[in-house]
Amino acid sequence: MDFEEVYHRYYQDVFTFCLSLCGNAHVADDITSETFLKAIRKGDTFEGRCSVKVWLFQIAKHTYYDHLRKQSKITGFPAESPDASDFELELIDKEEALAIHKRLHQLDNPYKEVFSLRVFSELSFAEIGEIFEKTESWARVTFHRAKSKIKEMCQHESM
Repeated sequence: MDFEEVYHRYYQDVFTFCLSLCGNAHVADDITSETFLKAIRKGDTFEGRCSVKVWLFQIAKHTYYDHLRKQSKITGFPAESPDASDFELELIDKEEALAIHKRLHQLDNPYKEVFSLRVFSELSFAEIGEIFEKTESWARVTFHRAKSKIKEMCQHESM
């Protein structure tokens, strides 16, 4: 596996995924870098049962969880809360995008992650299922529930 090619091909996808998880561009950059370092170290363990992109997302997800655990141990509190990012500013409707991201970060996992993978990273339900080691149906149901929760939050805020 040519890791330089993998890095150039998937860097933006992994960064966007990490940003959707943490909501902070600096943290997302750190997690993305750590993800690729781990991928280089674990390159010989890639079995090809999923795409390289899915494999990198799995590493990124676990790296993010490690980051959260480390933050909790260091501060005694959960990791920093998500804030508006550069990614959101690039979206067409900035206000709506920010509102959706705020609601998204209020969701618990796995809803937050599945929604982000589907909408922002444009992964298929099959790929999302692979990341979580679940079925495609599980990914579909989880995504639908996440959408429903976000819509419900929107309705409560407009009342």
